[in-house]
Amino acid sequence: MRKEDCYFLGKITRRHGLSGNVILKLDTDQPKLYNKLESIFVEINGLLVPFFIEKSSWSKLDALNISFKNSSEALVDQSLGKNVYLPLSTLPPLSGKQFYYHEVIGFNILDEENNNCGAIMSVNDQTAQNYFITDLDGKEIVIPIIKDWIHEVNREEKYIKMQLPEGLMDVFLVPSKKDE
Repeated sequence: MRKEDCYFLGKITRRHGLSGNVILKLDTDQPKLYNKLESIFVEINGLLVPFFIEKSSWSKLDALNISFKNSSEALVDQSLGKNVYLPLSTLPPLSGKQFYYHEVIGFNILDEENNNCGAIMSVNDQTAQNYFITDLDGKEIVIPIIKDWIHEVNREEKYIKMQLPEGLMDVFLVPSKKDE
C-alpha cells in the first residue's frame, strides 16, 4: 500500500495495560465511523505496514484501545508513536458542498463573479481556523475555510465557488519564497 493511496487516521500514542494493547488517538470529526476497524496501516520506517485488529474498544471519545492479532512485544513497541493510515477507498463519498481536504488539492477557488482566486496547493488544518493555501500567478493566498462562504463544490470541473469578503485577497496575500 502506498501512502498516496491512504489518508491519515491518527497516531498510536501509548501502551494500554499489560496485555499488549495500544491507544490509537483518532484525528477525525466522526470517530464513531471507526467503531469496527479490522485493520490499519502503521507507518514504520517510511513503509505502511498492515496491522490486523483482534478487538477494540473506546478509551475516550476520540481514542481506541486496540489489541492486535498475533502481536508480539517487539511489534507493539514498533507501533508506538507512529502514524496510522487507512486506504482512501474506505472513505464514504461526499456530495454537495461537503469535501475531504485531500480531494480538493488542485481545485481552483472562484469568487462569485467567477474570478480565479488560485489553485489549492494545500490545506492547513493544524490551526483553530482551517484554511486553503492557493497559488495565483506565483503568489500564495490564504483563504479561510468557512462553511457559509462555500456556495458550490464542483468535482467534475474541479472548483470551489466561494463568497469572499471584499479585500480578502489583498489581506491574505502571502509573499512567496521567490519574492524574499
